[in-house]
Amino acid sequence: MAIMAAVAFAWDASRANTIAKGVTVVGIDVGGMTRAEAKRKIQAEVAKPLDKPVVAVFDGTKYKLRPKKLDFEVDIDGMVDSAIDASRQASIPTRVWRDITGQTVNRHIGPQVSYNDDGITDFIGKVEEAINRDPVDASVEPDGSGLHVVESKKGRELDSDGLEERIAAALVRPDGRKIELEVRETDPEVSTDEIADKYPTYITVDRSNFKLRLWKNLELEKEYPIAVGAIGMETPAGEYHIQNKAVNPAWHVPDREWAGKLAGKVIPGGDPRNALKARWMGIYDGAGIHGTDAVDSLGTAASHGCVRMAIPDVIELYDLVEVGDPIYIG
Repeated sequence: MAIMAAVAFAWDASRANTIAKGVTVVGIDVGGMTRAEAKRKIQAEVAKPLDKPVVAVFDGTKYKLRPKKLDFEVDIDGMVDSAIDASRQASIPTRVWRDITGQTVNRHIGPQVSYNDDGITDFIGKVEEAINRDPVDASVEPDGSGLHVVESKKGRELDSDGLEERIAAALVRPDGRKIELEVRETDPEVSTDEIADKYPTYITVDRSNFKLRLWKNLELEKEYPIAVGAIGMETPAGEYHIQNKAVNPAWHVPDREWAGKLAGKVIPGGDPRNALKARWMGIYDGAGIHGTDAVDSLGTAASHGCVRMAIPDVIELYDLVEVGDPIYIG
């Protein structure tokens, strides 16, 4: 019996650096190998593949995370030690009997690596910068002749929930170095279908063609002949809004040479000397839209900066617009 025990002990001691059958390291079968043999195989089939970049893919574009950016290290010795330890956990008689009969251990040793987590966070941030884009609201680009709708665009946003964990899992998988990124669309606040609702009323002034156009829900509603500012007193170009409205407004005559004896006076509404006939819609810095009885000036640059309209036209327009409605003078 003592001799048998001594033989068993010697046999077991000779197998101290041999991995039991059935032991795998990161899915690689190292059963029956010596420590040196297992190290070589793990180096070739585990460590070397793990040195390749993890590739995150979206829409055909690849974003590569190279392990060296993470100070990535594979602990080959640690994994071999774990395989040896798994092989030596049973008693000597059990280990000897297992070797003689060819039984297996069926143990899996996972990857033993170290890396800098901050590197993954930085990588995700760079991918977000490359992929993410804000949605673009639909908008209106006016010119003197019309309104042009600029269509909305959807945005996109990287779905980063769980992405750090997915990258970490890929880092330790020799055969799983590719990740399909999940990206969701983001909606604009104002879509192309909604833009007309944002602009129920819009006015454009075409100075070169002496036309005022009224738009309802971005569709042309009415076109009126007008007069605009004369040379040196041009009606101010730009985007504005109706600031105020008045029926039969008083005329605060500018203290200018062209005003003659009326300069600096206030002429009440309805007074024949009042140039602001019937209605007033203020635009900017004293300029506005008003009626005129000098209908022969319509179709010309004749005013002192205001937009003149025929009296029936300005009365009609007045009832169709509100304070705050946009106006573009081009």
